[in-house]
Amino acid sequence: MKAPLNRRVFVIGYGVATPLGATLASTWAQAVRGAAGFRRVTLCDVDSPAHLVGEIPDFDPLDLEFVDRREAGYWDARYVFLTMHVIKEALASAGLVTEGDVAARTACLMGSALNGSDSMRAAVDNLANRGPTKISPFLLPNLCSNVPSGKAGMLLGFQGPIFAPNGACASGNHAIGIGARMIRDGDIDFAIAGGADAPIMPEIIHGFANMNAVFKVRPGDRAEADPGQASRPFSADRRGFVLSEGAGALVLASEDAVKAHGLTARAEVLGVGWTSDAHHFTKPNPETIIRCLRETIDDAELQPGDIDYVNAHGTSTPRGDSTEVQCLREVFGEHLARIPVSSNKSQFGHTLGGSAAIEATMTIHGMQEETILPTINHVPDPELAGVDVVPNHSRKARFELALSNAFGFGGTNCCVLFRGV
Repeated sequence: MKAPLNRRVFVIGYGVATPLGATLASTWAQAVRGAAGFRRVTLCDVDSPAHLVGEIPDFDPLDLEFVDRREAGYWDARYVFLTMHVIKEALASAGLVTEGDVAARTACLMGSALNGSDSMRAAVDNLANRGPTKISPFLLPNLCSNVPSGKAGMLLGFQGPIFAPNGACASGNHAIGIGARMIRDGDIDFAIAGGADAPIMPEIIHGFANMNAVFKVRPGDRAEADPGQASRPFSADRRGFVLSEGAGALVLASEDAVKAHGLTARAEVLGVGWTSDAHHFTKPNPETIIRCLRETIDDAELQPGDIDYVNAHGTSTPRGDSTEVQCLREVFGEHLARIPVSSNKSQFGHTLGGSAAIEATMTIHGMQEETILPTINHVPDPELAGVDVVPNHSRKARFELALSNAFGFGGTNCCVLFRGV
């Protein structure tokens, strides 16, 4: 193999769809004012106290300019068009036209935790109630995790490698890390990296509820009257995450490609760290999370005291949040008291495979806007005292070096460190 080129890697654009909005602009406007995107589920029927979810407002694939009724019928896995939608926005944000040599040198790495589970659900129902001839011939493509990227390539023209880094809730950071390494080494010049999930289905909601992982409405709880208060990372009364749909895509580029094509860099990918727990399928392992954090900072050739902000994984589960704070205390020591640590999941909920890419985007866009998004719904937890979680209100602040954390089921950890430019 050829020797790596050791090129610097920059983020030049991004797109998101979240429970606060189907675009970056609509999401950011709502996020800055401290809104939450939670409501009683409407995409399916659920008889459960875990009925509060995050749904992308007014997102109907038929409203997309590149989807007609026939296409919508073939591609019934919601993450397919969701992925295409955010990639299209990300490329427009970057000002990158994927044609000619650019097309050949542009990869697409979009991960997912659940892939096309909703398409399988429809097929199972058809088999049981309508017979085998009613199974869609598009079932397998809907389930293939690389196909949304392939569909986006058919729409937008890029022809580099496409695959799906499936690292559960860390998928987006894995995609950013792999894409950055491919660009650094010289395999490609551009990478579209991120993740998408559409998990609002009865089986998924009930499964998480039976796992006691998601928030359940109880009589007298503050979220009973105000669903926006259901997700409360780092709060004394946190009781599980809010399941949400969403997607995020970032466009990465080599330094020489940015200059050659007259593009604008928004941030530099400085460091990537990845580990696995070898511990438990849901309970985090502090030892390997600490190593992941340290390896990310070391990869950037920085020290813990250099970091200006941490976008936490912060799911709003009792064990997860306390473990993350424990690990941050171990890594940052006395520096942690001055470092803002906030959780976007307080506003978006947990979008599974989409979460890390959305949070990376919010981090980078926050650098551009000199704004740190808050951890809303916060009630101080004495056990987590001494950590500035940016409680309840966004904060105007200039910050240059930001760490974005992501940890997933199966014990997969991936963190990325960005430098604003």
